Amino acid sequence: MAERRAPKTESSWPLEQRPGYLIRRLHQIHVALFQEKCAAFEITPLQYSLLTALAKRGTADQTTLAADIALDRTTTTGALKRLQSRRFVDRAIEHRDRRSQTCSLTRAGAALLRKMEKSARTAHLETVADLSKADQKRFIAMMQKILAARSRHSDDRARSIRPRQAAERL
Repeated sequence: MAERRAPKTESSWPLEQRPGYLIRRLHQIHVALFQEKCAAFEITPLQYSLLTALAKRGTADQTTLAADIALDRTTTTGALKRLQSRRFVDRAIEHRDRRSQTCSLTRAGAALLRKMEKSARTAHLETVADLSKADQKRFIAMMQKILAARSRHSDDRARSIRPRQAAERL
């Protein structure tokens, strides 16, 4: 039986030109570099982001940390539990709201961040190493611009939905 192939169309969009595909591939490359450079620390890029966010904030609730690293609360909570089990993070029930957990970096967590800094930075720099320094700066600026615009769009959508949802509950 002959193999059936989809007909090639003029409107086909090659994978190598699709932003989503390229972003996913670049993310895969970065994660592989991070895992290679930071293997000794047994920390994922997500956990590293959480530790970094906690180092910056000092203390924060899980919802705030999830927002800081642009991740859902459930995934953030799981990662924080794993960091707590390794004694890199302290988690405590908030006295004013027993549903909320306050997190802080432990001394061991802060020490781990210091030890990881060079390796993690190397992974980040190697991700964009094939670009000139000027192109690296432009690339980072373009990504920041897209994220800022998308963040504004989602904030606008959330504001426009809230009044409607409130009215629907009446």
